[in-house]
Amino acid sequence: MIGKWLAACVFAAGGLGAAQAQVRDLKVGMILPLSGPFASTGQQMVNGARLYLKEHGDTVAGRRIVLIEKDDTGVSPSISKRQAQNLLIQDKVEVLAGFGLTPGAFSVAPLATEAKVPMVVLNAATSSITEKSSYIVRTSMTLPQVAAPMASWAAAHGIHKVYVAVADYGPGHDAAAQFKKTFAEAGGEVVGEVHTPLTSPDFAPFLQKIKDAKPDAIFLFVPNGEQGVAFAKSYTERALADAGIRLLATGDVVTEDVLAAMGDNALGMITSFHYSQAHDSAENAAFVKAYAQAYPGTRPNMVAVAAYDGMRLISAALEKTGGDAGGDAFMAAVKGLAWASPRGPVEIDSRTRDIIQNVYIRKVERVDGLLQNVEFDTIEAVKDPGKQ
Repeated sequence: MIGKWLAACVFAAGGLGAAQAQVRDLKVGMILPLSGPFASTGQQMVNGARLYLKEHGDTVAGRRIVLIEKDDTGVSPSISKRQAQNLLIQDKVEVLAGFGLTPGAFSVAPLATEAKVPMVVLNAATSSITEKSSYIVRTSMTLPQVAAPMASWAAAHGIHKVYVAVADYGPGHDAAAQFKKTFAEAGGEVVGEVHTPLTSPDFAPFLQKIKDAKPDAIFLFVPNGEQGVAFAKSYTERALADAGIRLLATGDVVTEDVLAAMGDNALGMITSFHYSQAHDSAENAAFVKAYAQAYPGTRPNMVAVAAYDGMRLISAALEKTGGDAGGDAFMAAVKGLAWASPRGPVEIDSRTRDIIQNVYIRKVERVDGLLQNVEFDTIEAVKDPGKQ
């Protein structure tokens, strides 16, 4: 609980109404994993958010948007909560944003509710996050949203038996549950399931167990970053492809910022996801070009796009409210917002406050010497099936 004192501080900072708000900066407190195993996720968020403000300007409805970044290390909900409290009390932010992993988002949700402060989730993907507070909106995805299309595609393309391997936390549980449900409804069979540790897993014994089960394919979800690199390496070393076991995954496993580290181990992997750097659209071409110019040597992934769109959402909400970032006015403004994102057409679901978006089936291929997630099928306007 943050108590009456914090609520009073937040009211003083953010509840003064549009007339006074226009003369003050709008402080956005970003809670990010800037160190530790998920640091690349945090940096992608920072890059995407800053790029949007650089391209479109940092002043909306007379208010200058100022980003204040705080490191939560990605795996410690107590740190996420403490950083949120500091941002609200000391920095007097009016919007919270970021949240690389689900545990951190869960820990901060009660603060958003009590302070009536908008909370924009830019990555954490457990379906139930938006149900933890009516002041939460998400511009990334949910795991059920991308797992269901993968299950449907697998069942339709000769894959009858699958072994499920997911990280042992909220998004992994969501991904496993939705994949199993959709795959079973399509006539497929899940022949085994393993939940891997969230930190420093050794995938070799899990992969040997899977190989012994002789499925047609593995369905994999691990957080974007180092774990996907390690899993792909172990998959190759244990010759599962030679045993006829295909590797299917959500796109977290092969994000653009880790493809180079995965190397040839990633080739041929089939994934389902809402963004690829190779997505063919004018909006994405412009985004990729601008990102390369702003951050040379770094490739944008889905987190960068979610943060880019998160700043677009904040800006659009301020335009609609005349600069009022109070929680109730802000949340009313974001419901139903729609725009052309680098990932394709998107819309904020008025009922769930999650994002509605296309999901693409992709294959890792080498294009002009660069590993890319090449899209070859599209499922349009996918809502979170976990909330249907």
